[in-house]
Amino acid sequence: MKLKSTSQSAPARRSLGEGGFFNLRTLLASVFCLASVFIALLGFGAFSAQAQQNRTMINQSIDPLVPAMFDCSKIHELGIDKQENMRAGAIMIYCGEAQGGAPSPAHSFSQLVQTLLSPLAYGTSDVDLVTGAEISPNVTQSETFTASNPDNPNQIVVAYNDSRGRNVSPINISGASVSTDGGNTFTRLTNGSGQSPFSNTVGEPVILYNKPSQTWFTVWLDGGCGGQGLGGYKSTTPWNANSWTHYCIHNSNNDDRESGWADNNTSSPFYGRMYVSWNDFNVGGGALFVRYSTDNGLTWTNSRQITTGTPFIRDVQITGDLATGDVYIAGMNEGGGGFPHNNNNLFFRSTDGGNTWTNTYTGPSFAGPGVTAVGYFACMFPDGGGYWRHEGWGEPAVFNHVVSYVYDQHGTGSDPGDVYYIRSTNSGVTFSAPLKLNTDATTRPQWQPNLSVSPTGTLFAVWYDARESASCTRGNSAVPCYRMWARRSTDNGASWLSDQTFSDVVSPLPAQPDPGIQATYAGDYDYATSSTNQHLHAFVDGRVAILGSSQQDAFHDRQSVGAASPTPTATATATPTATAAATATPTATATATATPTATPISTVTPTATPTPTPGQITLTASGRKVRGIDTVDLFWSGANSANVDIYRNSVVIATVPNNPGSYTDSTGQRGPATFTYKVCEAGTNTCSNQVTVTF
Repeated sequence: MKLKSTSQSAPARRSLGEGGFFNLRTLLASVFCLASVFIALLGFGAFSAQAQQNRTMINQSIDPLVPAMFDCSKIHELGIDKQENMRAGAIMIYCGEAQGGAPSPAHSFSQLVQTLLSPLAYGTSDVDLVTGAEISPNVTQSETFTASNPDNPNQIVVAYNDSRGRNVSPINISGASVSTDGGNTFTRLTNGSGQSPFSNTVGEPVILYNKPSQTWFTVWLDGGCGGQGLGGYKSTTPWNANSWTHYCIHNSNNDDRESGWADNNTSSPFYGRMYVSWNDFNVGGGALFVRYSTDNGLTWTNSRQITTGTPFIRDVQITGDLATGDVYIAGMNEGGGGFPHNNNNLFFRSTDGGNTWTNTYTGPSFAGPGVTAVGYFACMFPDGGGYWRHEGWGEPAVFNHVVSYVYDQHGTGSDPGDVYYIRSTNSGVTFSAPLKLNTDATTRPQWQPNLSVSPTGTLFAVWYDARESASCTRGNSAVPCYRMWARRSTDNGASWLSDQTFSDVVSPLPAQPDPGIQATYAGDYDYATSSTNQHLHAFVDGRVAILGSSQQDAFHDRQSVGAASPTPTATATATPTATAAATATPTATATATATPTATPISTVTPTATPTPTPGQITLTASGRKVRGIDTVDLFWSGANSANVDIYRNSVVIATVPNNPGSYTDSTGQRGPATFTYKVCEAGTNTCSNQVTVTF
């Protein structure tokens, strides 16, 4: 059990290994150890035993997240293996397709973690969002979404997944912490039952503020909205845990990965609208949808389908232009999952308040980050066969038609991941060549970035970064692993200042000890935002140990919008090429690297010669199975453009460099299927013959 003040978080620079604070925590945790073990055995012992029997049909479930009569053979058909939510994870555990978390062996606190404190370059002091009591093993808090009140920037709410209610009835795996002093302190919302006010919800956090009604809206996967639909709780006084009331957005039993945005610009033609996007796995294997409210959240009847579900396009995040009210969704084609695999970034835009949507951009393929895979998901660390699932997801931000996006991809050689930035100056139609934001010369991982834009057009990118460590060990509090690093732009992404540290310490790699949560889970995203005066970013951190093991806490830090930048010396302009390695100089002293100007030609890979007269494009194809996924290898010749559009069943699925004249399409489908392909010079009707591949 860990105790923190219920009125304010302890200073982030506290010495974790000295004084009565840690000793008291250890003592109290020991007191509850036997009780928590008994509870875990009672709640999950039979659960684990049943999982190992590989039963096909669940006749009776003791887990509230696992429906009775669930047919385990339907996992892939229903897209359960591709979903990120806690309910899908519980089903995977029950059916023997995944492992639940387990406590890591206890270790002594590392003095090295304390000595790796460094002077703050970006940010202020980190604040632990998890106040109040915790009882192991239900101590996992991660995956965050931050919002602030534009009329009172001292009011900040961070929503996150919180497993303290994993075993209560109704289940409650959702939490939030509130600050009324601009982020100096936070209090975790706890009602009289000892839980958050978000009963019968299973995480996947979104928090929005609606300016016209002065109301805060949380959005979760909600058991009260069809079993696994979209709903949540709303309040005008979020600091009062008893003030939150329930509402529904979408009734369903198979929703996943929602995101949200509220238009609080009084000059916007759609002022007051709120938008929620998600993947609906009851439609086409995970079709992308949007619903929006035009009456300040009273009704959510306006529903729009954005994709068919084939190929599967993940709902990465939704956002809007702070100046115009246009709405954007960043999506990702994950290439069928697994590791290794290739991703594509996509953007969808609405200019009429969510009524109609256009796929404005499908980017070139890039190698997804990671070192291995557990089931569908790639993982950033090898611990336990694979840990910290992640596919390269990031966050978009938009100001005055300039669309910015951060994401990550596999680095060179053995480097598991690097963080990249792309920029569009024409509302998401074309993007600049990728700029690598981390400038270290190591092969250590950087992953899971997020991005905020202020009302004045300053950008702040934050990511997880292991450059300061030689290795990481899950749950070992004696082995420092990663710190949050950041980079700042004062001109809406046209140039960037140097990358510097953001969080205060190098954190151990936290374990996920809750047996009712997938063992690979460490939070799938952090959605950042900006108030009028601060960039607001939350993250998962492992500096606080329970029973001697590092575990997942949600932390928060902030950066002043108008603060002077550290060492603002300019360096050479990045080369405008789609080759990622050419966009950054790997020196630790690099500062203020400028991104290439985003013009239409910056999205293509330069070729050595001008385009000659178009000739006949010849296309051939062959099909194969990769881990059961229908996969097609395409080969073409005769195209003269720098880029080509790949069509599958008359829909563009990718725009890739013409050279070397090949592309592998992991369709995301299993079993019998027929696919028809053609290749066209990008943006033209100069196309190849059509080829059909049948599985």
